[in-house]
Order: sequence, then structure tokens, then C-alpha cells
Amino acid sequence: MGELPDTMDGYMRMSERTARESLYILSTGVVETFGDVYLRKPSLHNLQELYAAHEECHRFPGMIGSIDYTHWKWKIVRSNNDVNVLDQSPIFDDLLNGKAPDAPFTVNGNEYKYGYYLTDGIYPQYSIFVKAFRHPVEERDNFFKRRQEGARKDVESVFGVLKAKWHIVEHA
Repeated sequence: MGELPDTMDGYMRMSERTARESLYILSTGVVETFGDVYLRKPSLHNLQELYAAHEECHRFPGMIGSIDYTHWKWKIVRSNNDVNVLDQSPIFDDLLNGKAPDAPFTVNGNEYKYGYYLTDGIYPQYSIFVKAFRHPVEERDNFFKRRQEGARKDVESVFGVLKAKWHIVEHA
């Protein structure tokens, strides 16, 4: 467990190419079998469940998640920074194209149309990204920054556990 794909050549008695093709076939099967349930856009009900879970756990109403959660080593042609990875991700296409479903939530009596993701400072200024204060001055800003960093660390920890358990996520 935790081995690189090419270290299995001798053990499995198959070439790296065959191992990669087998992995591709397995991945395709997983997507075909579970894609409709797990690899789809979230419904309004799903978003409301995310809102409730993050509000209960972190006291952030309207939070969908943390977009800066993986520190993944993406294998893309351009620089592997967060913004380039974001540009290649379809996760925000509907929102940016004005096609995202309304998923309203209320904070302090103000209703907002869409949920948001916690991010660090590198991301663009989109309303769906909530960044921490870089240099908080007031105590309430310090409080928010600590809570946000705690929520982001929780998400990063969960992903770290997944990477440790499923090494293919890390070495693919």
C-alpha cells in the first residue's frame, strides 16, 4: 500500500502501460457506476445540507466548503498554482455563466443568493470566495480570521486523511 504505480510492475507482472490502462478502465467503471450519484452538481437540497453542516460545525452560515483544501500537485501544462487549477475546473462554470441555481441563505437578517467557499488571498475577487483578513486590526476581524483558518484546516485535514488512506489520490 502506498507504492508508486511503476513499483508494482514486477509484483503484478504487468508493464507500466498495462497498469495505467487498467487504472483508466477501473476509473471509467467507477465514474459510470457512481457518477450519477457522487459526481454531479449539488442540488439545492445538497447545498442546504452543506450549509447546515458547516454552520453547526464552524458557525459559518452559507459555507459550501474550502476551495483551497488539497494543495494537490496537479499535472497540468501550466504552472500548478491554485488559480490555474481553478481555471481548468468546471466547478464554477455555471456561476460565472449566470446559470447557477439559487441557493439562498440568511446571515444577520441579510439574504444572499449563493453560498461561498473559504479561500486564501491568491484567488480572484469573486463574491463566492470569502478570504480571511490579511492584517486584522479589530478583535472581531481577528476572531473571524481564526475561525476561518480553523475551518480550512479541518477540510485540509480530512483531505490529508484521504490521501493517506488512498495513496492513489496522491500518486496518480
